Amino acid sequence: MNSEKTLTILGIESSCDDSAAAIVRHRPGAAPEILASVVRGQAELHADFGGVVPEIAARAHAEKLDHCVEEALTTASLGFGDLDAIAVTAGPGLIGGVLSGVMLAKGMAAGAGLPLIGVNHLAGHALTPRLTDQVPFPYLILLVSGGHCQFLLVRGAEDFTRLGGTIDDAPGEAFDKTARILGLPQPGGPAVEREAASGDPRAFDLPRPLLDRPGCDLSFSGLKTAVLRARDRIVADHGGLPKGARADICASFQAAVGDVLAQKSRRALEIYLEEAPREPIFSVAGGVAANSAIRARLEAVAREAGARFLAPPLALCTDNAAMIAWAGIERFRLGRRDDLALQARPRWPLDESRPGMLGGGKKGAKA
Repeated sequence: MNSEKTLTILGIESSCDDSAAAIVRHRPGAAPEILASVVRGQAELHADFGGVVPEIAARAHAEKLDHCVEEALTTASLGFGDLDAIAVTAGPGLIGGVLSGVMLAKGMAAGAGLPLIGVNHLAGHALTPRLTDQVPFPYLILLVSGGHCQFLLVRGAEDFTRLGGTIDDAPGEAFDKTARILGLPQPGGPAVEREAASGDPRAFDLPRPLLDRPGCDLSFSGLKTAVLRARDRIVADHGGLPKGARADICASFQAAVGDVLAQKSRRALEIYLEEAPREPIFSVAGGVAANSAIRARLEAVAREAGARFLAPPLALCTDNAAMIAWAGIERFRLGRRDDLALQARPRWPLDESRPGMLGGGKKGAKA
């Protein structure tokens, strides 16, 4: 394998409710270029159901993915003959969506005679700091999204050590459920953040789960239940949910999530810094990384520890195919290839040396 070869790879992502295709080019020694990135969301399809409906998501992927690929190629002014490989999310995620992407990628790879590379969706997020900032190994990343939450020590493109993760709901799922409890629109993360801006984060004494236990594992299910009880008390006292009280609940909930993530990040940083990295880096990725208040809390924790803090641009926080294309480039340079036997996987832990995290949420299996 010629490690000096310039690579141009098409990435396909369909693990949840975003259909995406992107093309990334990388010349060794230079910063990666995102030549095209297309994301087609499905929020309007799921709005009436209060969350993602797997069957609807799978059908939408089957209808949209090929159009996303076509648009990406057109935007980049490229054809299949200009590509070196096709990378696709092969898991973890909602199996119908993952299968839609894998089958499309297989057909295109076979038809165009291109190598096929299966990518772990979590690796896409975990390697995003190398796409955006070309950071060296090792670094610490908090992957925090609607379906996943875990601290990963990244020592290589295929070398991940999980320091801890959620044992029940992921933070993004807790944001979505809190929004539904309070009658806010989906997706819940942005809605709760907007509402919290005018609220008092000290108005409600909500729990900070697992802070009394050692380690880096997290829990958010009890916090969601506490929000439900706070809402019910207000409704019983006032005959409804005043707007000010709703804003206070959102602000208190967001502050509780921030406190938990900040304290657990301190513990993960202590473990990471024991490796004495030459350039300590703490990064955050995933949809919840788009929350400005939580991002600010994590940045302060990194600064306290003497680590450089990195967060991707907002467009690369949520699910996208540029991160899949980049993870494909990293795997391609290691000589990795898949064939038409590539399987879609609902569960696929990055650190297979540790048991999988408990539970599985509506936005995907924990891994």
